Amino acid sequence: MICGASNQDLASISDLCAVYAAAGVHCVDVAADAAVVHAARLGLNWARQRTGSSPWLMVSVSDGSDVHFRKAVFDPALCPPDCPRPCERVCPAGAITADRGVEASVCYGCGRCLPACPQQLIHAEEHQVGLEGLSQLLQELQPDALEIHTAPERSAAFERTLLAVAASRVPLRRLAVSCGMEGHGVTPAVLARELWHRHGALRRQGMRPLWQLDGRPMSGDVGAGTARAALRLWQQLRTIAPPGPLQLAGGTNDVTISLLQTLDSSSEARPSGVAFGGMARALLQPLLLEAESRQTSLRDWPTGWEEAVTLARSLVAPWLQRL
Repeated sequence: MICGASNQDLASISDLCAVYAAAGVHCVDVAADAAVVHAARLGLNWARQRTGSSPWLMVSVSDGSDVHFRKAVFDPALCPPDCPRPCERVCPAGAITADRGVEASVCYGCGRCLPACPQQLIHAEEHQVGLEGLSQLLQELQPDALEIHTAPERSAAFERTLLAVAASRVPLRRLAVSCGMEGHGVTPAVLARELWHRHGALRRQGMRPLWQLDGRPMSGDVGAGTARAALRLWQQLRTIAPPGPLQLAGGTNDVTISLLQTLDSSSEARPSGVAFGGMARALLQPLLLEAESRQTSLRDWPTGWEEAVTLARSLVAPWLQRL
C-alpha cells in the first residue's frame, strides 16, 4: 500500500497504515520523512497489537527529478473572484481550498490541478530527499525496505544513491526500483536495458531487488484504462527484465485483477505482487474525511474502522488469494 512519496498528511497516514495492515498487505510505502515514518509506525503498531499484522515499512527516495516528489503551489489571492475553481474539483486529496490555496501536507503531487487551472496559476515544486544526508536519514528511520524512483539515462545517479544507501548500513530486506516508460519516450527494450544496469549496481552492493513497474504514475483512481496501462507494461517487461520479483504499480485499481484473470493462469504469467496507491487512498477518503469532521481517527471510531477494513479487504483479499 502506497501512502504517497510526498504525502505528509500525518493523521490519514496513521489510519491508512493501520487499516491496510489489518487488511493483510505485506508492505506499506511512505515518504522518507521522520514525522511521516513516526505516523506510519503509530498505525502499524496499533494494528499489530489488535490483529497481529506486521507489514514491512518502506520509505521512498528518488535519484533525480520525479513526479512522485513534488507539490502543487499557487497564490489564491491571484485567483479571479468568479473562477469556478476546477482545481478543487479535480484534486483527489482535497488539498485545495479557496482561502488557503494548496495545503502542502495533504498534496501528494498528482498534478491534475496543473492543466485544470484556467489562469495557469498553479505550478509544481520539487519536494524530495536529496543525496546529501540520505545515509544519516536512513539510519534514523530504520526502514525495513527502500524504494528508489529512477528514470532512463540516470544510471550514474542511481549508483550514487546506492552508495549513500550502502553507507547507512541499514539491513534492508528489499530494495525496490520504481521505473516506467510514460513521459520518458523509451521502448520496452530500452527500459529493460536500464533495469539491467540497475541490477548490476544492486548486485555489486549485495542488495536484493524488487522491480516496481510504474505503468501510469499516480492514476489508479482514474479508471480502467490506467489498469490496462499497468498490466501492459508488465506484459512487455516480464520476459526481458532482470532477475527479481516484478510488481504492478502506477495505475493499479480494483479492475486490475479481473484484467489479469483473462491471461494465462500459469505461475509464469502472473506478477509477483501489486502496489495500490491512489485507489487505496481514494477508497477510504470519505471515511477519513468523516473521521476528521468528528475530530477523531478511524482507529478510535469503531463503526468507521470496521467499514474501512471491509473496504480495504475488498481491494486486497483477491490478490492475497491469487499471489
